[in-house]
Amino acid sequence: MCTRVFSNAGAIKVVGRSMDWPESTRPSIVVNPRGLTRNGGMLGPMAVEQNNPLIWTSTYGNVAVSIYELGSVDGMNEKGLAVHGLFLTATSLPDRVDDLPVLHMGLWTQYLLDCAATVAEALELMDGFQLMMVSAEGRDSSIHLAIEDASGDSAVIEFVNGERKIYHGAGYQLMTNDPAYSEQLALLAQQDFSHPSSDMPLPGNVNPRDRFQRASYYLSLLPDVQTTQEAVAGVIAIMRNCSVPFGAPYKDFGIYNTEYRTAADLTNQLYFFELATSPNVFWVDLTKLDFSEGSTMTAIDPYAGFYSGDVSAQITEPAAVMY
Repeated sequence: MCTRVFSNAGAIKVVGRSMDWPESTRPSIVVNPRGLTRNGGMLGPMAVEQNNPLIWTSTYGNVAVSIYELGSVDGMNEKGLAVHGLFLTATSLPDRVDDLPVLHMGLWTQYLLDCAATVAEALELMDGFQLMMVSAEGRDSSIHLAIEDASGDSAVIEFVNGERKIYHGAGYQLMTNDPAYSEQLALLAQQDFSHPSSDMPLPGNVNPRDRFQRASYYLSLLPDVQTTQEAVAGVIAIMRNCSVPFGAPYKDFGIYNTEYRTAADLTNQLYFFELATSPNVFWVDLTKLDFSEGSTMTAIDPYAGFYSGDVSAQITEPAAVMY
């Protein structure tokens, strides 16, 4: 059900996430140029909000991972801001406010990637709209967001019991799904990882509490490194450790194995992607992409072949996502 880890103590800021889901989310890695006009009331070709949708034009080019070709669930923009949507069963939105424009939750990630350069700017934008729950493939968009920027700043945003909760600061480096974030922090505080050793027992199951605590333990042990290769490798190693193997049971929901993992080097604008069914890691170098206004939205399907290495020049197909 997804894990996010942000390594921001060193010179190179790297964030990783896993996507755990019971079926393929049909991901595409989409290049979004500046100057795109979007409608926060459109769920693909269907208008879910006609009266007062949030309309915006993208300020920053970005690379995003689509979900069901209806929205975005992960990505990084050209300013080094990254956003990740993770499932949270406890999500409960506040009552509607008539004069605030509406943004459905499938486009929440994309809106912040399009319009914010820093975590602080992303949080300021939150007061300008209200979120709407939507459903796709029989599941509600019950998500919370993690946001990071190239300075090392971080934030977690979630809606619980109808109230918005924001955890803002460089120390908020971890996120999984249930329970709510305050409960995760309380559970982590009960652990004593102050004397790490190879004999120390760690929570080892696939539930979000165990993954949160395991990620915290290994994140605290990452060495200070000087290269992107080392920094990204360290974060991806934690993401693999916190992934859900095929067939592992998740509560009574069934099987939620890891479909893919991503890692974003916010310092050098590199975005890495790894399918759980592929032996290779590939990446996109945002500095090589054309984000200029008027350029075409393009995409690459990670299932289309065994991609490896830098695929920046291979993202040439017209984007099939609809928003």
